Amino acid sequence: MSATPFAAEHAAARRQGISVGLATGVYGVSFGALGIAAGLDVWQTVALSLLLFTGGSQFALVGIIASGGSPITAVATSTLLGIRNGLYGLQLARVLRLTGWRRAGAAHLTIDESTAVGLGQPTPTAMRAGFWWTGASVFVLWNLTPVAGGDGSSSTGAGPGWSATSRAGCGVARPRRQRRRSRRRRRRTGELDRS
Repeated sequence: MSATPFAAEHAAARRQGISVGLATGVYGVSFGALGIAAGLDVWQTVALSLLLFTGGSQFALVGIIASGGSPITAVATSTLLGIRNGLYGLQLARVLRLTGWRRAGAAHLTIDESTAVGLGQPTPTAMRAGFWWTGASVFVLWNLTPVAGGDGSSSTGAGPGWSATSRAGCGVARPRRQRRRSRRRRRRTGELDRS
């Protein structure tokens, strides 16, 4: 007995969504390492990822903070990058046709990947399946993998975990953090002019 076209399209959208989720989720390891490099602990990095689930905006925010930029600049840059997701939402609204809390949930999952897989399907039903499977798989994996990227590394350097990305990220960030701490300590003691 062969599968109906509906079932075949739904299965193809599901496979694409999960595949994209697996591939994209790996980048969360790098985000975890960069969060540590920016001075966040692992759980702050995970919380940032859960709340600011936008990929490029997240990397921009922690990158600016890690380089010593102001939090205002980091948030402004992250916000400007995130605006594109609102434009994706305009395209997806006609396909998803959601209201209430489901619409808010869909807005949180509206990212480059879920939009591309969703709108790349042949029928509206397959589009919805592609959007939801991709958004959910990327969300779950993207928010689990920063733990691997942070792998317990503390501000004293890289921990003994398995993540080479984390060890490299913390190794690069450690001198920066030490310079910032030294500079703050000198300011407190009056050794450094605040200007």
